[in-house]
Amino acid sequence: METSLREGDPVDQALPIRSLILFGLQHVLVMAASPITAVFLVAQTLGFDPALTASVISATFLICGLGSILQSFGPGGFGARLPFIMVPGGAPIAIFLAIATQTDIQTAVGAVLMTSVFYFVALPVFRRLLRYFPPIVVGTMLLLVAVNLVRIYGGTITGKPGSESFAAPVNVGLALATIALTVLFAWGFTGTMRRISVMLGLVAGTALAAMFGQIDMSNVADGPLIAMPQLFPFGMPKFDVIAALPLIVFSIISMAEATGQTIATAEIVGRRENAHGIVPRTIRGDAVASLLGGMLGTSLIITSGENVGIVRATNVKSRYVTAAAGVILIVIALLAPISRLATALPGPVIGGTAVIVFAIIGVIGIDLLRRTDLREHGAMFTLAAGLSMGMLPILVPGIYSQFPQWSQMIIGNGLAAGTITAVLVNALFQHVRPVAEPTPQENH
Repeated sequence: METSLREGDPVDQALPIRSLILFGLQHVLVMAASPITAVFLVAQTLGFDPALTASVISATFLICGLGSILQSFGPGGFGARLPFIMVPGGAPIAIFLAIATQTDIQTAVGAVLMTSVFYFVALPVFRRLLRYFPPIVVGTMLLLVAVNLVRIYGGTITGKPGSESFAAPVNVGLALATIALTVLFAWGFTGTMRRISVMLGLVAGTALAAMFGQIDMSNVADGPLIAMPQLFPFGMPKFDVIAALPLIVFSIISMAEATGQTIATAEIVGRRENAHGIVPRTIRGDAVASLLGGMLGTSLIITSGENVGIVRATNVKSRYVTAAAGVILIVIALLAPISRLATALPGPVIGGTAVIVFAIIGVIGIDLLRRTDLREHGAMFTLAAGLSMGMLPILVPGIYSQFPQWSQMIIGNGLAAGTITAVLVNALFQHVRPVAEPTPQENH
């Protein structure tokens, strides 16, 4: 055991098997929407048949499970040894689809594989930039992550704009009821029951949806019992650096996001090791998971922002819990009926659960910002500029639609634009030409 793993860190606490399964299942239920939504979006856009869709769903759950175990245990410097769950990122899925529709699916898979290798190439340079991610930058990033994810998963509540069922009262009501039930469970219960309040809210919301006839279980028993992912299910990948460039550019943003999540999670769970020293291990874990995922037909598989919210909401800090969640995900991947059951969970209920969990990420960001003196000139403008550039594309979709396509990859992505802006403005004030604050005497 390495010296950094000091006995007494809450993150290293081994819980009883029953608790590991219970708390691990909670993580799985909260994150299940991400791989399901990602795969169905790709399948519908590219016209996959049911067998291919099932294979990619199985592969996605499998890699999320293996990646979560890797991040939880971190063998050989690959993985953070923190309670991380891995998911297919929303932005990478959108980029993956853009590459696939502009070229073909084999080129998109090749882009994933090249981007995974790029993580390793860029990491030594990125490590030198970690000093440019102080709490003011990380807090801004987490706020933007929360707002962006709430907006995205709000779509699972309302449905597609323009459709007949858009914003149907029963769907919005189910989401609001799920949020309210989660809060009531967190308020009314103590001990273990309070720690699984998020899962209880999801289960109660699902039961409520069943009462209103909003769950379709007809396909759960149809199809094979065992699902086995295929190696290169779309055929051999094609490697086109130009086509892969948007995904490669995003990987830099992903590394910045992983930095914020690692620092926040390390602090929440009481890891006494220097958090900046853990960041490269997180990124290596992302790279390995994405490389394996690309071979099985998935897009980038990365550490999950929603995971930070779950850890804070439940106060369950053990990395063995997320390792148990990884095992559960592998079982889901291999048992086809369980995968089909996961797809039967009602979107509004999943959306309601996701919204409150993602809002907690924003609370974590606010907590980091609270430790910074926002009356200080540089901090105030760092936060203001970061939120301005980050919120604009999130709250005003299409604001940069008339700009060149290459520029939209950066400024049109709220998380990317806001984080980069916060880093640059903070560096301007703190590193390029630090501005001295007036002394009390000067103020008078």
